[in-house]
Amino acid sequence: MGCLSRFVSLPRLSASLEVGLGYVNNCLPRKLRDAFLAEEGYIFRSRFLSTQRSPSLVDFLDLTLPHTWYPFARTKKRRVVMHVGPTNSGKTYMALESLRLSASGVYCGPLRLLAWEIAERMNKANVLCSLITGQEKREVTGAKHQAMTVEMADVTRHFECGVIDEIQMIACRDRGFSFTRALLGLAVDELHLCGDPAAVSIVDQILATTGDTFEVKQYERLSPLVPQTRALGSYSHVRKGDCVVAFSRRDIYSIKKEIESSCKHNCSVVYGSLPPETRTKQVTLFNDVASGSDILVASDAVGMGLNLNIRRIIFSTLEKFDGTSMRALTVAEIKQIAGRAGRYGSKFPEGAVTCLDKEDLPLLHHSLATLTCPLEAAGLFPSFDLLALYSASHPNMTFSAVLEKFVAKARMSPQFFMRHCESMLIIADMLEKLPLSLEDRFLFCICPVDTDDHMAMGALLQFATEFSRQEMVTLKKVITPATIRVPRTQTALQQLESLHKVLELYVWLSLRMEDAFVDQEAALSQKELCGMLIEQGLQLVGRAKPKRKVHNKRELKLMSLKGIASNWTSEREEVEKDDSSHLFQDKDELRAEKGHKSIAESELWMPKWTR
Repeated sequence: MGCLSRFVSLPRLSASLEVGLGYVNNCLPRKLRDAFLAEEGYIFRSRFLSTQRSPSLVDFLDLTLPHTWYPFARTKKRRVVMHVGPTNSGKTYMALESLRLSASGVYCGPLRLLAWEIAERMNKANVLCSLITGQEKREVTGAKHQAMTVEMADVTRHFECGVIDEIQMIACRDRGFSFTRALLGLAVDELHLCGDPAAVSIVDQILATTGDTFEVKQYERLSPLVPQTRALGSYSHVRKGDCVVAFSRRDIYSIKKEIESSCKHNCSVVYGSLPPETRTKQVTLFNDVASGSDILVASDAVGMGLNLNIRRIIFSTLEKFDGTSMRALTVAEIKQIAGRAGRYGSKFPEGAVTCLDKEDLPLLHHSLATLTCPLEAAGLFPSFDLLALYSASHPNMTFSAVLEKFVAKARMSPQFFMRHCESMLIIADMLEKLPLSLEDRFLFCICPVDTDDHMAMGALLQFATEFSRQEMVTLKKVITPATIRVPRTQTALQQLESLHKVLELYVWLSLRMEDAFVDQEAALSQKELCGMLIEQGLQLVGRAKPKRKVHNKRELKLMSLKGIASNWTSEREEVEKDDSSHLFQDKDELRAEKGHKSIAESELWMPKWTR
């Protein structure tokens, strides 16, 4: 039996009951479906469920009318207000004020950190607000407001007001489809969109089919941003409040080491693969004048919504590796990052921006003076149910082959593009021989795992393997105890970050398949301890010189992953024979350790093949 019927919850049930091109309910228990329909008062109509039509006559590849996938939202005459302007223009503040004053509302943002920040802000303003992300659910009793990551947007519930932040991410090749889903699917009376002016045209085109009203409000930057005419030249010239932006972990730690060794400054660091809790604490350290951490070294993650007291942005380079090759930063990327300097209301009333090398100054100045090109298309992706129907019409094909064929042949309107599915295909190929139902296989394929991280991918394979045996997936079967010291090298820190990803993956799965992934509480405790070790390590790690390994071909990556699988499979029996009753640190011990300023070493569980 598949996961959708074994581990069903109301949000997942309701999401599976959306009709039109998007969803069918052939995998759901009839009693649950009927109870939900009766409670919500929906009229369950779908051309895919119609007994008047043969499945062979249904065109599953027709994705030209995605607005029909959300019939509940189409019953509303929504007022859509788009707030556009540069960074630090007050556009998000105005949208959030409408959310705060509403009787009920939902905030959808691109980062857990942003969702957490909005939930905190609302609750402090005496507006009860729950927090919902892929890895966390904090329900506040009596709350009629929710703050969530955009992937978790609830399109089955009515709200008075909705906010979608960073709407320009609708054009992201990996996550854009989630913004499209929220834009088309939120059943609200008033919908506020915040983002770059480049998104106005594509949003207008999409909403032309919905019958909603649409208005645009323009904002100007509240504090000046001054492009400096001189390059920094050397990191010995950094000053308090500076943020140096680099685009690889190796460069970030190299710059941090150089600044701390040549100047009387301490550095905080922020980059994408850091645990969100660690990123929050690093931001807090940088913003706190008394912390002694007065320089920030960060990746382009700094450009996404974090409230930072930055005096000056310094680009270490204007090129980045995008997964396949080195490329120049786009105008939008440069403006987004540069705009973080001189936040309105901070101790730096005027922001500045420059580069390390003078050769980069002309491109920087040109980009800041150039209008961002309008976005041409928005991401789109079908539901599991549509893929399931398409798969049923190709019974001899693997899920990976079905997905590839569907993506290649699907027809969409010009304003949409199919999401990038490479990571899903890699996971689907890896799990191909496991005896999983189609819906279980789909769930594992969409889980938030870094396919470039061998430890995380090895853990995913183990999780899926144990689950396919119809067994409870305990952490003891997957990872084994090891005494971990505070990391002092980049390699050791990277390993801890990978372990944190494994624990986050387990928590993500436990929230969706709670009857199988039963160690959620232990995983959360270990994740917290792992984050504490990472925070301590950030103060010690400097220059390291690992060679960058790039896997451009899916086949090469799968060969590597199969090698990992053989390693842990041969040792699985030894893990199962371990009869230790002390699986994880006691919570009281964990709390006691949190009271110390430093953790010398801690008992964590590591995937056995990494030891």
